[in-house]
Amino acid sequence: MRLRFLRKQRGISQLKLALDLHLNQNSISRYENGEREADYRTLILIADYFGVSIDYLLERTDNPIMNK
Repeated sequence: MRLRFLRKQRGISQLKLALDLHLNQNSISRYENGEREADYRTLILIADYFGVSIDYLLERTDNPIMNK
């Protein structure tokens, strides 16, 4: 998942991201390290937060633009 890349690109700490999304910082760390997979609801939260598509977040495409 591109979570770490997106987070660092915007200069956001794991803690700030976790607080903004009402998640646990430990969960963010585990998503970034591939130790845990985000559920559907969480994927939507993360994609909306960064303004990217879920496919981009999951590295299924290199195009970050969401189709609405």
